[in-house]
Amino acid sequence: MKETILGLLIPFIGTAAGAACVFFLRDQLKTGVERALTGFAAGVMVAASIWSLIVPAIEQSEDKGRLAFLPAFIGFWLGILFLLLLDHVIPHLHRSINQVEGPKSHLTRTAMLVLAVTLHNIPEGMAVGVVYAGLQNGTGTITTGGALALALGIAIQNFPEGAIISMPLYAEGKSKPKSFWLGVLSGAVEPLFGGLTVLIAGLVVPAMPYLLSFAAGAMLYVVVEELIPGMSAGKHSNVGVVAFATGFSLMMALDVALG
Repeated sequence: MKETILGLLIPFIGTAAGAACVFFLRDQLKTGVERALTGFAAGVMVAASIWSLIVPAIEQSEDKGRLAFLPAFIGFWLGILFLLLLDHVIPHLHRSINQVEGPKSHLTRTAMLVLAVTLHNIPEGMAVGVVYAGLQNGTGTITTGGALALALGIAIQNFPEGAIISMPLYAEGKSKPKSFWLGVLSGAVEPLFGGLTVLIAGLVVPAMPYLLSFAAGAMLYVVVEELIPGMSAGKHSNVGVVAFATGFSLMMALDVALG
């Protein structure tokens, strides 16, 4: 149980550490740096979705023969549709294109920016939660090292996300402590949704392949809908592409080496 709690907290610690950059950096992140960090985060999330979630989901369904892909297929689409629904019912701000999405509201720009990052942290928390649930329930395809690799990978990509939210808030006039705590708050949903996922998966063990691929679909929705446009906008988009490849290869190496 302690192992699971620690695993759920590791990504949150990554977000908090990134948000703390507001105390050490004087200026707002440069566009090229922000683009590189966004591309890196996207690469980590794509690799994690494949090696840590979709592949184990298919392996756990091998007894279905040629239909072994079906639970992963269904779970993947449920994850996509879940994030699509949240995207439409929660007002939030896409900073990369400075555009508000979701229903009309009277929320401040700061609140909608925090909601945007919070929204995208939900699938990451679920991903870590479902993997640790599989480990806790003795699922053979999930190892201690593999679960740790996912938690560390998400934490690594959460570091730049924490900085990307706290630094602009400070640049817009918020105090450093407030900018930091808003950045930390955006990552609080990860251990929360991770814990809920552990509980659900523990009650319904046969649903594990669906839950693994659900988290993968939700994460890939975030990557395609938000991160890739952010890393590719403007000139010199190759910076984002190289960072994406770096994040992808790092997460792949972590998963194979520790799993």
